[in-house]
Amino acid sequence: AEKMSLYRNAVWFVKGLQEYTKSGYEAAAKHFDPADLNVDVREKSFMITGANSGIGKAAAKEIAKRGGTVYLICRNRDRAEEAKNEIVKESGNQNVFLYILDLSNPRMIWEFSENFRKEEKHLNVLINNAGCMVNQRELTEDGLEKNFATNTLGTYILTTALLPVLENETDPRVITVSSGGMLVQKLNLEDLQFEKGQFDGTMAYAQNKKRQQVILTEQWAKLHKKIHFSAMHPGWADTPAVRSSMPDFYEKMKNKLRTEAEGADTVVWLALSAIAAKQPSGLFFQGNPIPVSTHSWHSLSHQGPSSPKCLLKILVRKKEKYIPN
Repeated sequence: AEKMSLYRNAVWFVKGLQEYTKSGYEAAAKHFDPADLNVDVREKSFMITGANSGIGKAAAKEIAKRGGTVYLICRNRDRAEEAKNEIVKESGNQNVFLYILDLSNPRMIWEFSENFRKEEKHLNVLINNAGCMVNQRELTEDGLEKNFATNTLGTYILTTALLPVLENETDPRVITVSSGGMLVQKLNLEDLQFEKGQFDGTMAYAQNKKRQQVILTEQWAKLHKKIHFSAMHPGWADTPAVRSSMPDFYEKMKNKLRTEAEGADTVVWLALSAIAAKQPSGLFFQGNPIPVSTHSWHSLSHQGPSSPKCLLKILVRKKEKYIPN
């Protein structure tokens, strides 16, 4: 099993060098039609989690430049205020609003969503961008493993809580920023919070932020037909999160990494273009407007038909445990 895991990771890394780096972006960019993004979205609103830096901030800038109302969902107020001011200055758009929210806290997410709905806010597009990669096993105040709480449960609670708001709008969309790392991970429902064996933050990230989020996207697409769901991989980009969470990887790859804007380009395309909404709901995109498979022969990631539904059932139970009636 260990040899197979090493083999899968090696194959994935070679794939990454070809497709996820700056050169991969340049090759994929040939498939884009710039006219797809010649849009005016002044009548639409967009919510972006983890928007104070990296992919989230880059996407927020592009959307704000086209007139969209942007809700920034961030955890650190100081960095978030700085990002908001930068986005407003560069875009000339004053309709950029900031909410401070810890996506590892189920009750806080639910209360935020309830207040958002009560204020009769409009929301056309939700971009689940925020991610957490804690390299040592850490528990939240609720006793949840931090990566799982933020990446899987937090994303699930926020999205499901905002579905009624999205369904009231025209052309509603949910985009979840995933990773190619999930291609070497199969869904493991037996140990969602990594309580068994040695903890590996990178594998936890690939499992919950990525594999589980892609499965959620596929399941939501089946259950909520009024909304267009998609997941995407931004490639390997030079972001603060990569520098802090994966310093060895960054040092080796820094000259090959994409810029934040290059990493965000498919997010922006999925959020804004009319062509994107014509694709079937629930697909996974990798750096260009062509969907790709969420499974690969070397990842052994394909699951039995009951597994995705079981993941939903588990998350429903978790949500009911932490959210007051």
